[in-house]
Amino acid sequence: MPRDNMASLIQRVARQARITFRSPAGPAFGENLHRLQQLLDEVRAEDLHLAPRGPSAAAAAAGGGPPWAGVVPPVSYMHICETESFSMGVFLLRSGACIPLHDHPGMNGMLKVLYGTLRIACMDTLPAGAAGAAGEATAPPPPAAGSGPCLRALFRSRQHYTPASPPCLLSPHTDNLHQIDAVDGPAAFLDILAPPYDPQHGRDCHYYRLLEGPPAGAEPPALPREVWLVETPQASDFWCGGEPYPGPRVCL
Repeated sequence: MPRDNMASLIQRVARQARITFRSPAGPAFGENLHRLQQLLDEVRAEDLHLAPRGPSAAAAAAGGGPPWAGVVPPVSYMHICETESFSMGVFLLRSGACIPLHDHPGMNGMLKVLYGTLRIACMDTLPAGAAGAAGEATAPPPPAAGSGPCLRALFRSRQHYTPASPPCLLSPHTDNLHQIDAVDGPAAFLDILAPPYDPQHGRDCHYYRLLEGPPAGAEPPALPREVWLVETPQASDFWCGGEPYPGPRVCL
């Protein structure tokens, strides 16, 4: 049997991600991205030796946790591989856990649910002085005391994703900000970011919250719609632990 046919599915995903994101401005990027999306859509939890559960107690010992010890984090991360052009790993969420609204500066991304249900809200940043729907630039709401910088955005979508759903995609300009909530139980997703976060090269993660009150009616406002966001520190009740990856080894 040829060696490529013996490679695990996650190995083939990693190889295709390396090909795809090695030249994101190249003429074949769209075709390579489509192939990567097709491979990622095939991945199931059992391919990575995962069974439905939330973060384990072992993740509480990972760095970057809260000041108290022995508490299982709301989210944990299993590192699979990383190169200069992309990183890949698995996020595990407890039931009801939320990865707060955050950005991916200058990055592409792909997210594939392995088990459970995720509700993903996606937004695009908009130029602060650009004309709104009425043809005039919209002004931000009054800033709250002690709040960070305001950011104008287009709230594009809020959808549920399951293992039967295609991957959720983001680009440097489309769906680059998103919030991820675990719905009705624990959930996990395979995550590819290209290039990886790197604060030294301007790719740091920033957190935001909506600058608006609750909807007046029973139904939330229709999407898409323009919103204003305010940059915030990382929430005190959100942190990410680390766990060993139990699946097939990936070599690049």
